[in-house]
Amino acid sequence: MSDTMSRITLARRPKGAPVPEDFKLETGAVPTPVSGEVVIEVTHLSLDPYMRGRMDDVKSYAPSVDLGGTMTGQGVGRVLQSKAEGFGTGDMVTGMTGWASHACLPGSELRKLDPALPPSTALGVLGMPGLTGWVGLNEFGKPKAGETLVVGAATGPVGSMVGQLAKHMGLRTIAIAGGAEKCRLATETFGFDAAIDHRAHDDAASLRKAIAEAAPDGVDIYWENVAGQVLEAVMPLMNVHGRIPVCGMIAWYGGSNIAPENQLPAMWRSILVKRLQVSGFIIFDHWDQYPAFLKDVGPKVAAGELAYLEDVAEGLENAPNAFIAMLKGGNTGKQIVKL
Repeated sequence: MSDTMSRITLARRPKGAPVPEDFKLETGAVPTPVSGEVVIEVTHLSLDPYMRGRMDDVKSYAPSVDLGGTMTGQGVGRVLQSKAEGFGTGDMVTGMTGWASHACLPGSELRKLDPALPPSTALGVLGMPGLTGWVGLNEFGKPKAGETLVVGAATGPVGSMVGQLAKHMGLRTIAIAGGAEKCRLATETFGFDAAIDHRAHDDAASLRKAIAEAAPDGVDIYWENVAGQVLEAVMPLMNVHGRIPVCGMIAWYGGSNIAPENQLPAMWRSILVKRLQVSGFIIFDHWDQYPAFLKDVGPKVAAGELAYLEDVAEGLENAPNAFIAMLKGGNTGKQIVKL
């Protein structure tokens, strides 16, 4: 066992989109566990859009990363030392390891992984993103057979879960994705009925026309992952009593790309007139549903009934660049870093 660990820290707070200089690679001693703790050698890290918000020093649903602190995030890894009941050397586990080669966490904050499944699935299709799609669609989307669903960032780990679940429930599913290749994946791999390349449209009006052609009966559920031009395009197409689960808004995370047309009064009127249900939700409020999610979705993944894609970057030192690219839509599937 090496005595040295590596970690990626927050070197400075971003102004707009993150850049490599906002991160720093540091080394230090591998932690020593005390009673109830486990030391993990991390094998895979998860990169997720919510991490951009943690880089800002603002009040939110979760604490910001301190300057000089390890970037937050979920990881999976192998137990090196255990002083916690129920965990032994060599067990594969998952927990909030942060962007680091090693982590020391209480056993109560770790979960053993099913050895029959690739460990990386605990970060994507069977992890927080998969749970987000499952909870958000069922609780806030309230899908009904015959309805029409539009999903932003449809080939990502959340969007692809939402689309596949909805398709199995008998909905018409329309993917919004960036680029012809992602649109192909949306229909051929994830089974969406139609896919629209938002990059092929110069403005919201053009994108709206394409969505309207794919959704001749209007939109009953819009899964909000991106905001920006996609939200502007979809909003007038929403049906009466439509539902909008608000999961993310990548286009606005850096504080830019907010068009003058996206004015609150106009959207507020649409919400009233069409009696829309707009539900913001944070998955951390719904972890109690994880066992039910795993019971429902786990066998489907094992049987190949639910598809998933992973975009794997190699090496901890490449995590910042992979994260920066992901926020710009540069990934295909769940973004993971393999250590």
